[in-house]
Amino acid sequence: MTQRTADPVHRLVASPAGRIHLVEQGAGPLVLLVHGFPESWYSWRRQLPALAAAGYRAVAIDVRGYGRSSRPADVTAYRMHGLVEDSVAVVRALGEDSAVVVGHDWGSAIAAHCALLRPDVFRAVGLLSVPYAPRGGPRPSEVFARLGGDEEFYVSYFQKPGRAEAEIEPDVRGWLGGIYAALSAGTMPPPGAPDPHFVSRGGTLRDRFPAGPPPAWLGEDDLDVFAAEFERTGMSGALNRYRNMDRDWEDLAGFDGAPVTQPSLFAGGSLDASTTWMADAIEAFPTTLPGLVSSHVLEDCGHWIQQERPDEVNRILTDWLTGLPA
Repeated sequence: MTQRTADPVHRLVASPAGRIHLVEQGAGPLVLLVHGFPESWYSWRRQLPALAAAGYRAVAIDVRGYGRSSRPADVTAYRMHGLVEDSVAVVRALGEDSAVVVGHDWGSAIAAHCALLRPDVFRAVGLLSVPYAPRGGPRPSEVFARLGGDEEFYVSYFQKPGRAEAEIEPDVRGWLGGIYAALSAGTMPPPGAPDPHFVSRGGTLRDRFPAGPPPAWLGEDDLDVFAAEFERTGMSGALNRYRNMDRDWEDLAGFDGAPVTQPSLFAGGSLDASTTWMADAIEAFPTTLPGLVSSHVLEDCGHWIQQERPDEVNRILTDWLTGLPA
């Protein structure tokens, strides 16, 4: 007999930035799900019912700047400290003292910093696709500027307000479909093809997106949901996260090299650049994530791990959650 869970509930809660939109399903210990770029709460659509059925109160948010959450005009409002404060505000608004936080892509970085900065609230942390790498080394903008030679790394390309927006916003749906395909197993460019993480001088990211059908995990209705939100909001709120990396580096100077010590989980895709480029960060987990309980690299999986391989990710998450201290 299949266990039936309640339909998801949408609502807004107060945060330091204004309001955060969340989708809640189930009852039990709180698990906060934090999405990445360029997504929304909807990227957790396959995890919400699975976690609810396993006995957890699963809550997926629209991060500040996305979807139905507040979108401050000030670029500096998207610092990491502010996003951590939003996550704490969600936990408090739900009447809870603590939560497990799980993030994907930029959400992984937010989740890791929730655990680092607020261990009193976040008792465990799950990281999908992007491994934890402590603050340290040169200023991020200097590092990114050195990548690619004659090409420009996408993070550098995103820095100037309005530049990437001018590429994306005339055809949001097409651009989203392109980047989802570019970083998915089965549709990403083959080895040796121009890397979609880089931009030719005077070009655009879209120049390197693959032609052809969308990835198998992305239905037309799913793409409609993602596109509709960005068509309504524009892209600046989402892109402003990238425009605060140097500010975060300054803000977090007191946490240089700091480990995240709570029980933790990592899962990435073997074909994801975040897994391969950051292999050193994964190797450093005994030092940087001393509470690591579970680590997985899924073969033939790209960047959008919880959407590409939802059943495996759901099993990994629920097995890990079940083993956590109460």
